[in-house]
Amino acid sequence: MTTQQLFIASDHGGYQLKKRLIRYIENELKLSITDMGPKEYDETDDYPDYVIPLTKKVLETKGRGIVICKNGIGVCIDANKVAGIRCGIGYNLMAAETMMKDDNTNVLALAAKTLSDDHAMAVTEKWLETKFSEAKRHERRLKKIAAIECDNTDKL
Repeated sequence: MTTQQLFIASDHGGYQLKKRLIRYIENELKLSITDMGPKEYDETDDYPDYVIPLTKKVLETKGRGIVICKNGIGVCIDANKVAGIRCGIGYNLMAAETMMKDDNTNVLALAAKTLSDDHAMAVTEKWLETKFSEAKRHERRLKKIAAIECDNTDKL
């Protein structure tokens, strides 16, 4: 299981799942997690207000983050706009495992309206317990992505 700092954020669409995951992570997985907001339900909130601060904390601490909205797509797109963030949508256990093993993701996006609480907890646990494979082909691909982020496409 990860020993890195762990952060979580949502919008109103993911608020209830976020609260459930915090309890699960703290009580069942025995990990510490920082809630980056929102602190209360607000149906007019916007996920970038929570996702962007989370990504900055993930980069600053070399930690990991979990972001949640109704379909997981908006928070994933938002997170991936930040250079150095590799966010994938955890729609099942295989995705959770391979996004870490192959892509070394540092942020997990979840879809509150398509995952049951139990499925979301299983996906989260699988993602947290999986390590990056460090296979040369995966490292090569991640270097190409980093070059794109730095607009160094001539190094591809």
